[in-house]
Amino acid sequence: MAALLACGPDAVLSHGSAAALWGFGKEPHGLVEVSLPPQMRCRQSGIRAHRRTILRPAETTEHEGIPVTNPIRTLIDQATRLTPAQLERAVNEADKLERVRAHVLYAALGRHRGEPGVGALRKLLDPLHFRLSDSELERAMRPVAKRAGLPVPETKAWVNEYEVDFFWPELGIVVEADGLRYHRTASQQRRALERDQTHLAAGLWPLRFSHWQIAREPAYVRKVLRHVAARARATTPFRQRPVNWTQSSVSS
Repeated sequence: MAALLACGPDAVLSHGSAAALWGFGKEPHGLVEVSLPPQMRCRQSGIRAHRRTILRPAETTEHEGIPVTNPIRTLIDQATRLTPAQLERAVNEADKLERVRAHVLYAALGRHRGEPGVGALRKLLDPLHFRLSDSELERAMRPVAKRAGLPVPETKAWVNEYEVDFFWPELGIVVEADGLRYHRTASQQRRALERDQTHLAAGLWPLRFSHWQIAREPAYVRKVLRHVAARARATTPFRQRPVNWTQSSVSS
């Protein structure tokens, strides 16, 4: 607070100091970072001043009685200096602490288009919010599977009492396409695990890809499919395997 008082009434804590105050970052060693209007100056020892041409009133608030940039503004500022791994940790921590939810941060980026730091945050968050429609997903997957040497899959097939996105019965390969999200409830996570475990127990090859991977990283998806198909062909032909394994078939 003393650093802010030394810099004038319009100064706010920002960047690393703001991240530390919010709990999702560390303050630079021996420095307090503040943001100032462009007409102000602050040359106090131990203070790093950032003169801002634009700092909207909505981008500042108070936390623990200290004027500070809000979590969204703070993460955008930090994105200009953090490595991808560090930025991901900061976003995760901000989300966990409920400073700003990941989907709220993502939606807010449109209001900051072109600003430094926004590109890095988009690169991190775009894959988590990207989702194809069922028809788009099918159109994207078919050429990937063909180039991996797989036949045309069944779509929206029922396997082991679950509807799956793609199924190759002659190989026993099941592919589920996920729209990644920061938050999945415990029950949603459990159901996803149970689906994969059920297919595996039935002798199938369950795989999960994100919508982003299928649409934007097809070479990776193709590589995985090709290797799994080779392993599937090297084992007992799938038509000889039981398919209808369910949890109810497990003896207590």
